[in-house]
This record gives sequence, structure tokens and C-alpha cells, in this order.
Amino acid sequence: MTSLWPETPPPTAEEVAARVRTERRGHVLVVRMARTDKRNAVDAAMTTALDRALDTLDDDPELRCGVLTGGPEVFCAGTDIAVGPGAPTPRGGNYGVVARRRTTPLVAAVEGIAFGGGFEIALACDVLVAGRTARFGLPEVGLGLVANCGALFRGPRALPPVVARQMLLTGDPIDAERAHALGLVGDLTAPGQAEEHALALAERIAARSPVAVAATLTALDAALQDADAQGWADTEAAVARVLASEDRVEGVAAFFAKRPPVFPGR
Repeated sequence: MTSLWPETPPPTAEEVAARVRTERRGHVLVVRMARTDKRNAVDAAMTTALDRALDTLDDDPELRCGVLTGGPEVFCAGTDIAVGPGAPTPRGGNYGVVARRRTTPLVAAVEGIAFGGGFEIALACDVLVAGRTARFGLPEVGLGLVANCGALFRGPRALPPVVARQMLLTGDPIDAERAHALGLVGDLTAPGQAEEHALALAERIAARSPVAVAATLTALDAALQDADAQGWADTEAAVARVLASEDRVEGVAAFFAKRPPVFPGR
């Protein structure tokens, strides 16, 4: 997919190791984003780390389910606007996550904000658990950008289309209570309990037939394959339009200057 950022040097091994922590709990792999000082904003090192963790989840036959979390305070603020998310990975696409065709289920455990690409990471998971204080948003239009990691087509699937359109066109977030009522969030928990609840859910999935679960996930993926291909093509066209606009330049400049943008509309 076209990038909004210039190429950057590959991350160091130390940077990659610091971005994500993994923990095996029986047949479940817990993947924790660990850049909380930046609200788990995704840079090249985070993309590489997530890609490697999810490769492990899919490639190790002893692992039957995964939990993706940002910890007890924040899920993910999306792309690190200052440096970009790095190049898409061969298996995972952007962030090493959103274009991945997984054979092992992945449960998102969301606390705090899941904004922009962070929300799109959650949308790429199979099941979503959230603490009651979580919030979901797609603020890209306020920066002169577009959601380029799946929300343009996954959002209207996971939410009523009118709600998804409103979120995408205004950038306004919704809270976890509303997300649960609308069917985006499967299970709602007390604040700080999303990971524990997601782990229990993942353990129940892992206790089921691995063959049946994998076959089910493959069939679900196949049913959406053609629609996803068109969705990615349409997203690419939207990104190309944004790349050529003055609005993008103004939106990003205003973000760093901490001022309201004045979009020229061209």
C-alpha cells in the first residue's frame, strides 16, 4: 500500500525487542504492545515486533489462540505521526497485522483508547473485549488523512454503516458502552479487566478442536476475501488522493504545531 511517510532505516534489534512482550499461557500466546510512553503508537520497530509475534502465533502448532493487548491503560493510538509505522510486512501488511490471513484466532483486549490505526488493529482481530472506559475513534480526517488500514470497509461491517460513516467523516470517537450495544465489542468488562477476560475467552477457544477452529477461521476469511480485495483497492485510491493534497500537509503541520488546522480544500 502507498505510504504517507518516507522510508526510514530498519529498526535495531533492541528497539524491536522493547516494543512487544509475549507470554505463553498454555496454548495461548499473549502479545502485549509495550510502548506506553507513546500510547503504543506504531513505529517501524512496533510493526516488526507485532509481525514476528503473529508469525509465531500462526506457525507454532502448540498455540491455539492469541490475545493482543496494550496493557491496562491504553490499547493503541495508531501510527506514530512523527516517524510513520515502517513498511508493510509480507505476511501482515500495515503494522504487521491488518492484512494478515491468520489461521489462529486472535482476541483484542482493549483498555483506554483505540484510535486510528489502533482501532484498525482491533478491527483486524476476530473477537473484541473492552474495559468500560475504552474508547474507539478514527480521527484521520482531522489530520487531512484517511483511514488506510482497513476501517473504510471493516468499520461498516463491524458497526451499523451510518455509525461507521459518522465516525470516519467526523473523527468523533464512541465509548465502550456504545460499542458494546452496537455489537462491535463482544464482551464488556470492568476497567482494567479486559486482558484477564480476553485470556479466559482465549483459553476456551484453545480448548476446542484446533482443526475445527482453524477450518472455521479459514472459511470466514474466504467468505470476505473478494470484498477485502476491493476494500484494499478502494483504500489505496483514497490514500493516493490524500497524498496529492494540500490538506494533508496542513493537517499534519497543525498536529505538530498543536493548533486547529485550516484546510484549503485542495
